[in-house]
Amino acid sequence: MPAFIEAMFRNETPARLRLWTASAVCAAVVLLLSVSLVMAQVRDQIGVIGREAAPQAATAADLYFALSDLDAQVTRILLAGDSDELAGSRIDALGAYRDRGHQVDQDLQRSLTTGAGEAERAIVLDLMDGLAVYRQRVGQAVTAQAATPAAGAGRLAPDALGYYTQATNLLHQRLLPAARQLREAGTERLDDAYARKTATEGTGVALVLLCGGALLGLLLGLQIWLARRFRRTWSPPLAVATVLGAILALASIVVLHAQSGQLADGRDRGLGPYLALSELRALGYDAAADTGRYVVSANLAYYRDDFDGKSACLTGTPACRSLVTWENEPAAASPHGGLIRLAGTETADRWTAYRTGHERILTLADDGRTAEAVRLLTGIRRGDAAFDFAYFDAALAGVTETRKQEFDRALRAAESTTTGWVVLPVVTLTLIALLIPYGVRRRLAEYR
Repeated sequence: MPAFIEAMFRNETPARLRLWTASAVCAAVVLLLSVSLVMAQVRDQIGVIGREAAPQAATAADLYFALSDLDAQVTRILLAGDSDELAGSRIDALGAYRDRGHQVDQDLQRSLTTGAGEAERAIVLDLMDGLAVYRQRVGQAVTAQAATPAAGAGRLAPDALGYYTQATNLLHQRLLPAARQLREAGTERLDDAYARKTATEGTGVALVLLCGGALLGLLLGLQIWLARRFRRTWSPPLAVATVLGAILALASIVVLHAQSGQLADGRDRGLGPYLALSELRALGYDAAADTGRYVVSANLAYYRDDFDGKSACLTGTPACRSLVTWENEPAAASPHGGLIRLAGTETADRWTAYRTGHERILTLADDGRTAEAVRLLTGIRRGDAAFDFAYFDAALAGVTETRKQEFDRALRAAESTTTGWVVLPVVTLTLIALLIPYGVRRRLAEYR
């Protein structure tokens, strides 16, 4: 054994003083490594949540909504036909179809570049392939309708109806389920990122308590031993080191708990409801499209029943049956409970107003008054279905955006809370490591 190590462990005052000092400095170094590494890991995990997991989940939710509205605009285009009276509605629907198509393309592109895994990339590629087929069928439906002599608004030629039916079936049987898979994968990744960060926080708190407690115990023990052995007052440098160690350990635990609470609150009050509201908004667009599909399809009862199921999900009634996977989703991110729970009674009342217009349209269609049904469906006056739906969507979009902003604020707050906490422990514990030998230097000098 080297001579200096043997000297440290001899039962002599200088050797014991050196042992106390070396042990306290080692404890400070271990605490430094523990706090710095944990804080660096937590900051990285906050970045993963904010830059990858949350944007991926939000993009998937936006994709689901954009696809739903894309098909709703196709229905409006075909409903308007070549009617001069509905030319404005047709132009508006064509513009909206173009914008939603661009939005879908952007969402798919982002889904490939936000850290998605191989499974997610395969889903996105399948969506791109299916979307190309969908657009082809839509183009064929519009072309077939234009090539057929005018039959009046809301009445499709057999070829146009066939292509349109293929397009909307493709959307509901392939594209929307794939978009839902992408959304579920994004939500699962988000939950996994939160779980990993929670585990890191728990490990960090345990390490701070263990290493910080060891450092404070050694510093207090050293000062008590010095006071008894040398019969002098407490050492100011050691007292400062003890106070700094206690403050750093306590502050580290407070910071870990604070940022954890901020991000958890952001998920429960912001991102989770945002994802649920985005799904309800997509469901609203798809349900509204069912009104037009009923008219276009010459009163096919399937679309009446489909609307009723989606409307039940929007209002949160037990009749909701179209989205069975809600049962397995986290409460904050689940659309269960409908608009009243997530968006308030005003938004729910606006949907009720649209549903009343929907029932009037179906009654007109059933009575053979298709032209009147189309005018009521596409009109922009108060009481017309298009106006009522736009009024409902404006309220729902406002609440949805508010929830997203709430998560963004929580994310910024968590990043701000942990700012500097990779460097601060280095500075503080380096100072403590210097104060410890400085505080015992005079006692050691007495034995030279």
